[in-house]
Amino acid sequence: MFEKSFITDCEGPLTLNDNAFELAEHFIEDGGELFKILSLYDDYLVDIVKKENYKAGNTLKLILPFFIQENLTNADLVKFSKNNICSVNDSKFLLTYLKNAMNIYIVSTSYGQYIEAVSNYMDVPFKNTFYTKVNLDNLTLTAKENEKITEFKDLILKNPDDYELFDDIFFNQIAEMGFYENIKDIEVVGGEGKKLAIDDIIKCDGINVNEMLYIGDSITDVEPLEFARKNNGISISFNGNEYPLKVAEIAIVSPSACVTAVIANIYADNDKKKVLEFINDYNNCDGLEILFKDYNIDLEIAEKFFSTFNDDEFPLIEIVDEKNFDEILKVSKEMRNNIRGQDIGGLG
Repeated sequence: MFEKSFITDCEGPLTLNDNAFELAEHFIEDGGELFKILSLYDDYLVDIVKKENYKAGNTLKLILPFFIQENLTNADLVKFSKNNICSVNDSKFLLTYLKNAMNIYIVSTSYGQYIEAVSNYMDVPFKNTFYTKVNLDNLTLTAKENEKITEFKDLILKNPDDYELFDDIFFNQIAEMGFYENIKDIEVVGGEGKKLAIDDIIKCDGINVNEMLYIGDSITDVEPLEFARKNNGISISFNGNEYPLKVAEIAIVSPSACVTAVIANIYADNDKKKVLEFINDYNNCDGLEILFKDYNIDLEIAEKFFSTFNDDEFPLIEIVDEKNFDEILKVSKEMRNNIRGQDIGGLG
């Protein structure tokens, strides 16, 4: 057990997927568009309405009736997930380094079937992951429910901004259906759910609350990023949209996770102050190779960094403040859309 813990979201910092969106797009007619509409509705309930007892990332629960209608099983989710993992460049390199530097955890809103596939692919123990537990087996609709779900889908697609209609569909009508009894208690690991996962990690590892690094990229990472920053840990937005950038202390914009390895390397051997000093020096020095030697960056990490980037395209690593927020957000969203695609990059 190490003194510090590296805690990361999955989709964004490690993989380019949005597994639930991709499942919807693959298995449901017009499913990609349906998922995007529900994702915006999810953001609305969290960010605008601030609906009580509602967690960011609940799109994974809202889409379930439409998965059930397609008779999807756990095996379908497992097979699709295994065959469609798309990783961020050098994310395996990052995790391989971390095995000998910090405790590693993946805290994700994604379905467990996908996270198990990723943990096998990345060689991270599945027991060190947190995820949304969903069991699709034996979930069925009656003929009447099937008709209603089809009707709801058509209404949502035709009225993408009618959130009063969505409220009635999801919190009144679907809540009265028989299958709902089997999905109502699903705990989506997003927002506050991720923060609770961090509580478990801190307790399990016996680390101080300020000895953690959390990295995320979306609205589901706001609470854990706030928690890390408030408690003097490391909080990083990696190619994030506006939600994580508003609360993270550090922004990384990069097509490669080797940049994360640089920060993790410094933090593993030093304190937060040293990390912030490095970032300031990184943005105000003429020779990065000398800087890396001064900070004793692991030789393999340094070689990976300088073989990935050159003088014209060094990645953005900055401490976020009011003055640079807008510019960071612009380049961060551009990178997000470029490497993940606009459909996925545009999701909250």
